[in-house]
Amino acid sequence: MRPTRTRLALCCLLAPAILAGCGAGSVGSALHRTDPPKAATLAAAVVGSATDSSGRGRSREVADPLEAESDPAPATARHAAAAAPVKAGEAAIAAGAASNAEVRQELSQVGAAEHAAKASQKRLFTPLAGGSSIGGNGTIPIPAGVPEVVQKVIAGANEIADFPYVYGGGHASFIDNAYDCSGSVSYALAAGGLIGSPETSGELEHWGVPGPGRYITVFANAGHTYMYVDGMLYDTAGRSGVYASRWLVGATDNSGYVERHWPGY
Repeated sequence: MRPTRTRLALCCLLAPAILAGCGAGSVGSALHRTDPPKAATLAAAVVGSATDSSGRGRSREVADPLEAESDPAPATARHAAAAAPVKAGEAAIAAGAASNAEVRQELSQVGAAEHAAKASQKRLFTPLAGGSSIGGNGTIPIPAGVPEVVQKVIAGANEIADFPYVYGGGHASFIDNAYDCSGSVSYALAAGGLIGSPETSGELEHWGVPGPGRYITVFANAGHTYMYVDGMLYDTAGRSGVYASRWLVGATDNSGYVERHWPGY
């Protein structure tokens, strides 16, 4: 399905000076390591062409026009640092099989389990007040019937689903305590081995190959990025609070974004 929520027009409203944008690299990340900076302070910083560790040029970006919808973290917000993406991805699918005793116990409680599952599902897909974040603990179940890579991407996304949004977060390193839009998408993709280093929203316009994927579709433009994973929206814009989930209920307007996917996924 296509749009149910109107996003801000991006390119036509930009000022002549090119401002630092979503995932502006080391500038944003370095600033937020002590107290998360005010959005206006970072948006005023002018950033030239940056270079990553490979020596290739990085895209100039504009400030994320949807930052205000991402519940930017106040200076008092704190969160423990995330695990490395690869560890987050592996942890979710490496759980041991249930013992025979556990299986028998589960079979004896099928009715209660089904009832609890239905109640949990209802809470999960009922958006929290103040935005579109899912309920429960902010994570989504990892489906068994999808490729392992997709499972790992979901696990990675779950790992940082409730982390605060801070402009530039997750770009100096995957291991951080706050993530902006492109930092969030990059972390989840890295958990599945689909990206080697954090990329800005402008760089994600060229990630993978054009068009929608079967399981994962990244939407990106110069200022903002988000993705759908197995039909679920993962986005910083539209969250229900500073620590609310990045998994959102419903769809969004994809106008003005390029669609990218990884071959086979």
